[in-house]
Amino acid sequence: MAPIAVTSASLFARAITRSDVQHALTPTKEQRNVLIAIGAYVLGILILWNIPYLKLILLPFKLATVALHELCHAVAGLCTGARLRSIKITIDPDEGGLTRMSGGRWWCVMPAGYLGSSFLGALMVFAGFNVLASKIVSVIIGVCMLLTLIWAKNWLTRIITVLFIGLIVGLWFTPHGGGLRYVVLFMGVMSSLYSLWDIVDDTVRRKTNESDATKFAQRTHCSSRCCGLLWLLIALIFLVAAILLGLAFLKDDSSLPSTHSS
Repeated sequence: MAPIAVTSASLFARAITRSDVQHALTPTKEQRNVLIAIGAYVLGILILWNIPYLKLILLPFKLATVALHELCHAVAGLCTGARLRSIKITIDPDEGGLTRMSGGRWWCVMPAGYLGSSFLGALMVFAGFNVLASKIVSVIIGVCMLLTLIWAKNWLTRIITVLFIGLIVGLWFTPHGGGLRYVVLFMGVMSSLYSLWDIVDDTVRRKTNESDATKFAQRTHCSSRCCGLLWLLIALIFLVAAILLGLAFLKDDSSLPSTHSS
């Protein structure tokens, strides 16, 4: 009988069984609370989004998401040699923003707003499964807001960024970081949903001439809806992956108080 060659890849494949995957993705009690919070956030955001006057509650978070969207454009531009001029957020029916720059690689800058803010949203959702991870990500978000503040050219952008930096700093002092954790989680859900809706609204539903996807499609000579659907798929993958990775790798939260019966 010929010897059977056992490679490291085959050993790794045998080590990962269906039960291992099932165990990794089975939520703990604390993780179930996070999943319930995510579901409640999604439901609350969808309800408030469509109710006149009450939707103003979401306005600061929408504008913060717009700030992250524009910052992603700016960072992509700077990384590809662009010269950044300004970041501006305006209050209008679409809560729009505008980043002015010259130079850079258009194929990197144009999709960076949608996909970058989707990635940041997914990162915040992932961090929401753990207090320490939430604190680390809150520092990243704080740095992003500071960069936005540096390049801001109107008072609304400055006010929004200062308010959220203050919120993040204040929540660091809540007991066991619980408040910070669930605000980071809410911002992640909000950013992810807003990015998904923005892609659908700008490309699949309306096909607006000024959207990033439309401009990208003009450069690549393909349909803007095709670009939008591709970016939508990537954004959905970011969000689903964040939840699955959170379930698999952030099982125990040592930052939370433990109760033991004697």
